[in-house]
Order: sequence, then structure tokens, then C-alpha cells
Amino acid sequence: MCLGAACSHVQLMAATPPGQDEVEIIASGDSASGTRDAASQGAVSASEIQHKPLQRPADVLELVPGMVVTQHSGDGKANQYFLRGMNLDHGTDFATTVNGVPVNMPSHAHGQGYSDLNFLMPELVQRIDYRKGPYFAGEGDFSSAGSARIAYRTRLDQPFADVSLGQGGYARTVVAGSREIQDGVHVLAADLRTVRVSLRYRF
Repeated sequence: MCLGAACSHVQLMAATPPGQDEVEIIASGDSASGTRDAASQGAVSASEIQHKPLQRPADVLELVPGMVVTQHSGDGKANQYFLRGMNLDHGTDFATTVNGVPVNMPSHAHGQGYSDLNFLMPELVQRIDYRKGPYFAGEGDFSSAGSARIAYRTRLDQPFADVSLGQGGYARTVVAGSREIQDGVHVLAADLRTVRVSLRYRF
């Protein structure tokens, strides 16, 4: 329970059946209040991203307070974005960069600022610096509602591989690793996704 700025932990204890290990569950009621720079700006760390289940690559933006990522997406189809209840269509008015490279497209059939993040590899995201509101002229075009600067990791503690399987023939494999070569560290990663959906009609 939270009272003002103070929050307490809730501890649930249950009777342990004979012959089984005791399981302790601790839930925290702490909120993000006071952990951000301000209501209009802040940062998301890699640990926060790792603990959030993601259905789509762009779901990492849902860690920005007030941001909602919805609608189906895929190759050539960006998500629908909402920020503070404002409909951003497919990224219009929300400037997004990955490692300093702008994602928003100046011209698109859906409108200026179209932002398709389906290429993103959430496992490699190190940090997201976000800003909300039309107060930051330095963010440039498409940032009337806000912006997000996504930065990838520059070094991995150890190589990893991850395989995911789902319905409709969905399969995703991610492999990544880093290695020091001469005077720098290079990160190499691959993301392979396949979807096979078969529709059958019976009359």
C-alpha cells in the first residue's frame, strides 16, 4: 500500500505442503513517481525492457509513461501509437531515432512522420531517452507530441541465442554477440522471423 511517497511491500505466505520447498512471493507497490527526471522527460533502462513481455518490437515504447502501442503490424506496416490520449497515427508527431538514425519517414501514404519499428531488436536496446510535449525544439521535425531516442548496446557480456515459436507457423530466432577487434568492440546480431498462415474455406 502506498501512502504519499512511502510504499510498503506486500508479503504473501501460504502453508507449505509436506515434502516441498517453501515458496516466498514478494510484490512491490512502488510506482515510477519520483524516479523520472520530470513528467515530460526521462529514461528507460535495459533492465526495465528485459522484464517486460513484448509481443512486437515497438512495444518497448510502452515503457514511456503515457504511451500506448497497438494495432497489428509487420513488414511494411507500422503500429498505431497513442501518447497521453493523443492519436499519433503511425508515428506522426513522435520523433524516433535508433542510434541517432531518424526512423520517421518525411513522406508516406499514411502521413508525414510514419514510423515503422519492426526492424528493432529489443534484446539489444540499452536505453531509451524520451521527451513528451512540444517543448524541445532540438528534437526537430515530427516531435510535436514527443520523441524517443533508442540506443543499442555497444558491448554484450556474453553471446546469446533465443528461439521463439508460436501459432500460425510463427518462428523467431535471435543470435547476438560482441567481440573486441583491434581498437574497438563490434556487436554482431541476427534476427530471423517467419510467419506461415494458411486460411482454409469450406463451403
